Parts: sequence; C-alpha cells; structure tokens
Amino acid sequence: MPTMNKIRPPHILVVDDEIGVIRALRAALEACGFETLGAMDGSEALELIDKELPDLLILDIIMPKMDGFEVCRRVRQWSEIPIIMLSARQSEEDKVQCLNLGCDDYICKPFSMNELVARVKAVLRRTTRIGTVPSQPSFTCGSMTIDFAKRRVTVAGKEVRLTPTEHSLLQELVLNTNKVLTHTHLLKTVWGPEYGQEREYLRVFIGRLRAKLESNPLDPRYIVTVPGIGYKFQVPHNY
Repeated sequence: MPTMNKIRPPHILVVDDEIGVIRALRAALEACGFETLGAMDGSEALELIDKELPDLLILDIIMPKMDGFEVCRRVRQWSEIPIIMLSARQSEEDKVQCLNLGCDDYICKPFSMNELVARVKAVLRRTTRIGTVPSQPSFTCGSMTIDFAKRRVTVAGKEVRLTPTEHSLLQELVLNTNKVLTHTHLLKTVWGPEYGQEREYLRVFIGRLRAKLESNPLDPRYIVTVPGIGYKFQVPHNY
C-alpha cells in the first residue's frame, strides 16, 4: 500500500544567549508539535537560517557578537521569514524600532509560555495563510492596481513588494474603501484575535504601506488617518 506523506510541522529557530531560555522555549514549542533548532548568537543564527530555512525565527535582542537588531536587518535583506523579537525592554520606542526593522511581533520578558505559543501560532497563521480570494478579483485606483488572487500590487506598472501582513492590511482597507476601520478591528482582523491594543503595530505597518504606495507618504492620498479612531482607504477626488 502506498504511504501517505506526512505534513511537515513548522520548524522554529530559537536564538538566545542563555541556554536555559533556549531549552525552555524549545520544550514548550515541541510539546505543541513544532520542530525546533537553537542558536546562542547572531552569527550562528544566520548560518542556521541559510542552511535549514526555518519557518519562523524567535530572536532575542541582547546577544554577543551580533545583536538581534542586526540579525533582523540582515535577514530582511533577502528573506520574509516571520520574526518574533524577545526583549526585556518594554518601551514603545524599542517595539517600534523592531517593527521598523521588519519583525512581525515583539514579546516583552518575562512572558508566559502560553503567551509565546499563542503568538507563534498567530504569526504563522497570518504569514502563511492563502486566505479566501475576495469576490472582487482586482482593484484599480489611479496608477495603483491590486490583484487579490495573486496578492500582487503594482504602482505605475512596477510591482511593489509587500510582506504578507502588509498585503492583508491593504486588502482589508481597500475592500472597505471610504469606510473608517477602527484600530481594534484592523488588529483583530489582520493580526488575529490575540491582538487589539497594539496600536504601534498599526502605525508602523501603515507607515510602510504609505512609503511603498503613496507619492508623498507624509501627505497620503489613499491611506488616511482618522484621529483617535483608525484608518481608511479613500479614492482621491480627482480620480
């Protein structure tokens, strides 16, 4: 009888300079069905990413040889692998710095293993889902065209590279053109039910979309802020 191919469980690379932290995180993740790898510094992490191509990276910020910021920066030069940053720093500035470098989530130490596993599942769900193709197959506004089925965006005929989260956020805004979407709605719809208060995430990702899609990101024509409420996608009056 033919054997059925098993679905490969997600592989997660845990990077921290404390071996006890690595062992605890790997044990918790493996108990939930994930396969794991470990690295104790940034250089070793980059070698393992290139060799093993993990599905997600859990990355501590403070490490010898190369800190988490630099690892994230280098990875983002060639890969969209999901990255969760770990840090004892709890300021909004640190979170925003990580998000601006391209990480997908940020968890403050100390944290519970249940919280970590929930965030891992949420990030994997958000960044790997294909999703249901909207009934509206495409959208065009001025020089911008969005193909929802292919998850492809072009501006003035040139393809614009979006991360999975950026595309999902843009899709939610565009499919609700001229409607104000609250911060909570966008976070729960795009990031998942585990989220709702992380407004700094929205600010960073909205900023990324504006930088990629708007001719003047500081004076956006498409993605506008509704102070104290949320954001909306609008069609400029001269189109």
